[in-house]
Amino acid sequence: MAGSMTNRFIPVVAATAVFLVGLFPPMAAQEGETSIRVEVDMVQLNVAVMDSKGNYVTGLKPSDFEVTEDGIAQKVAVFGEGNEATRRVLATGDDDQPGQVHIRSSNGTTESGTSSELGSELGSAMAGANVFILFDTSNYMYRGFVFAQDAIAEFVRSLDNPDRVAFYSYSRDLSRATTLTPDRNQVLRGVRTTVAGDDAALYNALLMTLKDAGQNVGRKVVVVFSNGPDNYSMVPPEDVAELAQSKGIPIYMISTREAKLEPISSTVFKRMSAATGGEAYFAKTWREQQKAFASIRNDLAHLYSVSYYPQPNPNRGWRTITVKLKGERMRKCRIRTRNGYRPESSRISVERVPLPAAAEPSSSASN
Repeated sequence: MAGSMTNRFIPVVAATAVFLVGLFPPMAAQEGETSIRVEVDMVQLNVAVMDSKGNYVTGLKPSDFEVTEDGIAQKVAVFGEGNEATRRVLATGDDDQPGQVHIRSSNGTTESGTSSELGSELGSAMAGANVFILFDTSNYMYRGFVFAQDAIAEFVRSLDNPDRVAFYSYSRDLSRATTLTPDRNQVLRGVRTTVAGDDAALYNALLMTLKDAGQNVGRKVVVVFSNGPDNYSMVPPEDVAELAQSKGIPIYMISTREAKLEPISSTVFKRMSAATGGEAYFAKTWREQQKAFASIRNDLAHLYSVSYYPQPNPNRGWRTITVKLKGERMRKCRIRTRNGYRPESSRISVERVPLPAAAEPSSSASN
């Protein structure tokens, strides 16, 4: 089983469809010509940059990053650091002329305008981070249940400036105790009302949490507190990792000694977090759990949001993303982000510009 899981766990799907942009020919189609409309995804990356001592590197600019996709250089379109509002970096059309942008939100509505006109909307929509907390209330959690609640409550209070926080719990089933809200007190009430339950269906619950998170625009992260391995899910962990990659959602895993003692679970937790750009922590005591939450909070405050519209690429399979820093002083820095994605099925529509009535063939033509 471990061998099969190892082979299947290579990230297969990534790339969040945060916004969709319509690319049109620079000249209007002549009458009778075919106009091809191509919709592509804006790829959003959460990038952590650390120096050789493990300290976060702050104050970087878009020009400091070099992003390639299958070796093809990409232009950073939207950029932000930490919890600041992201900002537009370049037009999606010609470098000297603002391009026409069509932004489609998660509810299916579309807004159009030039890149400069919509720049502020992009920034406000992607500011901060929506944090989804998933808490293990299975029978693994009987010991230290109150300490775990305390660690989560402290984490919620310490979050500086995310847009909203959601709190879910799980044993056999998922409980959406608090849906996304800016009200910290409401989230804390949800934490305090949890009770220990039955078997653990972690991967089932995590899959549903990711689906909920994916319905929201902007930056999303999922923080999982698990006290042990999964013993009830029907969903394989590799499917969960693929969905997180496809939605561009980092997964941070905090687990206790119980999962650490189970080799398969500990390996899965590490690979799942690494594949999505998050991290895994194994905390034996409640003090270590608090430190793990503090480390995640610190990470969220220092992540760079680096987004781009992919350059033309014939590859419809797995696309490898490489992020580097420019300059000699950056050679020793370590970068953590997701390493690729598989684009969604092509969304290409062909529109025919009708001919004038006088030019259309006569219906009374002889046979």
